[in-house]
Amino acid sequence: MWERIKKFFRINNNKSKTGHLMSRVKHMKNIVLFGPPGAGKGTQAEVLKEKYKLVHISTGDVFRYNIKNSTELGTLAKSYMDKGHLVPDEVTINMLKAEVEKNAEANGFIFDGFPRTAAQAEALSNLMLQMKSQINAMVALEVDDEILVGRLLERGLSSGRPDDANETVIRERIAEYYRKTDILKEYYQKQDKYFGVDGVGSIEEITERLSAVIDKL
Repeated sequence: MWERIKKFFRINNNKSKTGHLMSRVKHMKNIVLFGPPGAGKGTQAEVLKEKYKLVHISTGDVFRYNIKNSTELGTLAKSYMDKGHLVPDEVTINMLKAEVEKNAEANGFIFDGFPRTAAQAEALSNLMLQMKSQINAMVALEVDDEILVGRLLERGLSSGRPDDANETVIRERIAEYYRKTDILKEYYQKQDKYFGVDGVGSIEEITERLSAVIDKL
């Protein structure tokens, strides 16, 4: 199994392709976007994608695509998931690398759902360094817990999602978000790359606040 993993992590030595990619990616704006459940992160990701002509890379979507299409990486990831094991960070990073390479002409990327740990953040940083680029910022939408709970309970009335209808479950989801992102917040704060943005207001107001951060990157 390890030999199969290593096969995917060899650096592409095709100098013409890599040289072209590096010349493009190093000018990109690359953002890690976070927000607790109910903060409207998905909506803002779509708006920012269109406004700045960025590529929105959702880890969940990338996994589903690779598994559905039985790519080599998807098959490898599924072999771990079927056994109840965590997919190694290297597999996820290589999926993200493939997405970056497929979109070499983009102005930048919005990474959604990754990284989740400091180790993953370091791996993502190393990936961008290989591309002669970097993560410019972690931008997190900040919303009071009570507002989030109210939003999700209201959404649950129409969505039919059981996890949006139970207040106890909602509060645990929010708490889990903070447990995971506190580590990442500290990681990016040390690099002066963490930006908290008020996530309360109209879609347009929140977009304006996010844009004020992105425009300075």
